[in-house]
Amino acid sequence: MTLKSRLRNQEPLVGTFLKTPSAMICEVLGRSDLDLVCIDAEHSPFDRKDVNDCVLALNHVGKPSLIRIPANRPEHILNALDCGATGILVPHVITGDDAHALAANAHFGSGRGYAGSTRAAGYGARKMADHKAKSAETTTVVAQIEDAEALNNLDDILSTETIDAFFIGRADLSVSLGAESPNEPQVIEAVEMICRKGKEAGATIGMFTADLSELPKWRAAGASLFLLGSDHGFMLSGASNLTLAVRSHF
Repeated sequence: MTLKSRLRNQEPLVGTFLKTPSAMICEVLGRSDLDLVCIDAEHSPFDRKDVNDCVLALNHVGKPSLIRIPANRPEHILNALDCGATGILVPHVITGDDAHALAANAHFGSGRGYAGSTRAAGYGARKMADHKAKSAETTTVVAQIEDAEALNNLDDILSTETIDAFFIGRADLSVSLGAESPNEPQVIEAVEMICRKGKEAGATIGMFTADLSELPKWRAAGASLFLLGSDHGFMLSGASNLTLAVRSHF
């Protein structure tokens, strides 16, 4: 099954963020049991070649890839999808118009520019009709809800049919709400409201949390996509655990 269909079916999925522009790390993560890897081109120093190389590595090992693009702009969407990414995670979707523009720019026939020479199109080996059909079947679009203003527009955002999932950016949402941490009551209430509205709309909801003990609560609230941790976190925790284990013998 495609990532798009698994999201639409609200299967519980777990992925992680890639913060290091490294095709080798992508290849390593791609051999894990993760359901997907999200390349964070919003908060980490990825240029177009980095994105291209990382997508190539993930495609090589058959691991779905999302690109968290820097902004909800057509050129960023086009770049990620032409490189052959499975889909995009788009930050700061605040209004229904933002959501509809995102959906249009991610799909052929409604805003996405076409080129047959890209990796996504098989470098010219795939007929236009075949490429368009494959793209419609597999291109995965995830909108990130992370602004206080978006809370007033949830009905319009969540009703956008060609967006496959809606991801709660809890850290930015905390900042937008004036909270000092993602665990303050107003943040939790906002996340609960997004989950509730998502369930009412039949929409797929995803989120990040640093506290894995919260997962049963959010799963029960209707969330099914969890992007957790990062390659940086894995390296830091692995190094710390190794150091503690070795020093315990001294």
